[in-house]
Amino acid sequence: MHMANAYDGSAAAELDPGSRALAERREAVLAPSYRLFYRRPVSLVRGSGVWLYDAEGNRYLDAYNNVPVIGHSHPHVQQLVGEQLGILNTHTRYLTEPLVAYSERLLALFPAELSKVVYTCTGSEAVDLALRTARYETGAQGIICTSHAYHGCTAAAAEISPSLGPNNEIPPHVVGVEAPDFYRESADEAGERFAQRVREAIDVLAERGVGLAAMIVDSVLSSDGVQADPAGFLRPAAEVIRAAGGLWIADEVQPGFGRLGAGWWGFTRHGLNPDLVVLGKPMGNGIPIAAVVGRDGVMARFGRDIRYFNTFGGNPVSIAAATAVLDVIEDEQLIGNARAAGARLMAGLQELAGRHRVLGDVRGAGLFVAAEIVQDRDSRSPDADTAAAVVNELRERRILISASGRAQNVLKIRPPLPFTIDHADLFVTALDEVLGHSVRVE
Repeated sequence: MHMANAYDGSAAAELDPGSRALAERREAVLAPSYRLFYRRPVSLVRGSGVWLYDAEGNRYLDAYNNVPVIGHSHPHVQQLVGEQLGILNTHTRYLTEPLVAYSERLLALFPAELSKVVYTCTGSEAVDLALRTARYETGAQGIICTSHAYHGCTAAAAEISPSLGPNNEIPPHVVGVEAPDFYRESADEAGERFAQRVREAIDVLAERGVGLAAMIVDSVLSSDGVQADPAGFLRPAAEVIRAAGGLWIADEVQPGFGRLGAGWWGFTRHGLNPDLVVLGKPMGNGIPIAAVVGRDGVMARFGRDIRYFNTFGGNPVSIAAATAVLDVIEDEQLIGNARAAGARLMAGLQELAGRHRVLGDVRGAGLFVAAEIVQDRDSRSPDADTAAAVVNELRERRILISASGRAQNVLKIRPPLPFTIDHADLFVTALDEVLGHSVRVE
């Protein structure tokens, strides 16, 4: 997807013998669609909290991975999963208390009208199911997404994931629209301009004879460079979709589960009431579980008329992991921590932007933060090469992030939610050193 910092083998000679041998063995057996991060890949053997460790015991601050949302190797996940493995693990065609209890608890975190849930194993499967449901409900085939979106890797999800690259074909029944760019657009106008682009996309689908089924949007536009504020800018577009008879699908795989520091879900910041919501990766802290949450009226016809079954979706072991995630987010008050630590991180990055001209913009919400790297502050021209250099220099300081955005020039900072104010300060100090000594600055 976003591979500005991909390993290309040019630094193989710089790897220690063990890592070099492992990389060679990996290349021999894995298909070339797999990619490694960083000019010098990191060889990891364990994780704990916000830290990852290599074989020599060196620790790396994880400021990137949203999957272990409550931290790597959390003991509560280990406990509940281990206990459930020793009791029962089967599918959802039997009556099991944990599945029902978790579903009741999960749905209580949503607006009342979002009252039904279907489980899958992955976010990609959940996206696929949401698209099928929307198309069956509306009788139309057309889908609108943002022009650099990523929504998954099944055939249907890849069709609405332009960020997978120029060789990933986008079919005629999918239309992409440019996401708002709050670094280069007026915040007062960007929401309505986005809504106008959505209107035009609806017209294109009508001209192609496929009609509008739905629009799917990652509620923080993470692959489009992270566009978080002003809260509410997505609402005009959602109103346009609804007026045209389409459904709004909120992709909460990345912004969900409290990451944005303002409630559980990204769509609530925009005052939206989606028809369908997609959940994924962080839901089980690394144990495969995902879901589609939706309105009863939207899901009823599909559920009545079409047989859907996912053998492992919602199995008791995955439900145990998902239960542990909710426990820890609530017990450790991680949503509040995301708000506080994220504010500290944003403030530190904004201070750096005042001193390093290569750092053109800082934006985000909670612990989902972007820092845009530019060639020139006046033209605001993206600088992907410098962004890649920053990512790799941070890796050398054992701090892990990645890059995002159409131009691959946006530093993507998205740590596990136990990331604290002290971790934020550590990150800002390291980035200050990188920007001051290791990359081109103006």
